[in-house]
Amino acid sequence: MEALHYTRLDEKKVRCGLCPHNCVLTDGQTGICKVRTNNDGILQSDNYGQVCSLHLDPIEKKPLYHFYPGHRILSIGSVGCNLHCRFCQNWEISQSCLADYPYLNEYSPEKIIGIALGEEENIGLAYTYNEPTVWFEYMKEIAALTQSTHLKNVMVTNGFINPVPLKELLPLVHAFSVDLKAFTDTFYRKLTSSALQPVLDTLEAIRKAGRHLEVTNLLIPGENDDENDFRAMLQWIRDKLGRETVIHISRYFPTYRLTNPPTPTDLLDRYYDIAREYLSYVYLGNIQSSKGHDSLCPQCGATLIRRLGYNVSITGLTGDMKCKVCGKNVTCAL
Repeated sequence: MEALHYTRLDEKKVRCGLCPHNCVLTDGQTGICKVRTNNDGILQSDNYGQVCSLHLDPIEKKPLYHFYPGHRILSIGSVGCNLHCRFCQNWEISQSCLADYPYLNEYSPEKIIGIALGEEENIGLAYTYNEPTVWFEYMKEIAALTQSTHLKNVMVTNGFINPVPLKELLPLVHAFSVDLKAFTDTFYRKLTSSALQPVLDTLEAIRKAGRHLEVTNLLIPGENDDENDFRAMLQWIRDKLGRETVIHISRYFPTYRLTNPPTPTDLLDRYYDIAREYLSYVYLGNIQSSKGHDSLCPQCGATLIRRLGYNVSITGLTGDMKCKVCGKNVTCAL
């Protein structure tokens, strides 16, 4: 399928405008994402309709803790990514092109909608597993088709997308889980082959559009665990996105091309306490801990939502999103 957001240049070259890499491709060349190819001067979306995974997941797995907690969502993914993270947990698909990954199935957007509507207690579609930005055309088409249904759209993303295509997605996507990998450009360039500022711009655009937003930060020892940088990130989130922005601080384990040791549990505990100085809703991921899983009222400390793994019990919220103890308004969708 012909891709959106590109410019034809001389000598059959094209410039892709989907993400900030803005790849200039000669005839036959494929972009950094591995799934957008110049075919005789026309940019093609190679992975349109090519599905590697289709699975009903708990919404908390995305992770989204304040968007229909306790519900399930149909998750869908393909191959390719516009970042090359050395610590990627899904590198088998994200760092692959179609030829590298033989286990793909083709689904039309209409077929995906039918499957989603047929799943009992499913609230919608989550575009995840690989980076959904590089699946832009397919994701946008499915999301547009859901607008006449009850289905919600969720995008789990690295946030590395240009403003114009993002603007097209904002009215269609109800919730975003954005991975803010670090708060230094050095980290982004060294470990992801990208840049920080476009991700910050994406986060601000999502917040200004009024869409549901949760941020994930994977804490990697020796790479993005400097306390001053961590505090600077939290302050930016509080000042630019709002104190009630949800953040998930996740434990790192060695994977793909990064062999740093796992994040110490005491560091996660300490950074959880630091994050709560700045933000109202802080969670820990990839770790069994006595804290960082339940949703607590930021005003009185009462437990709003209890979580044991993916078992969720909404105990302290009224139907109009208020704490049952003190009456504080809570940022959450049920």
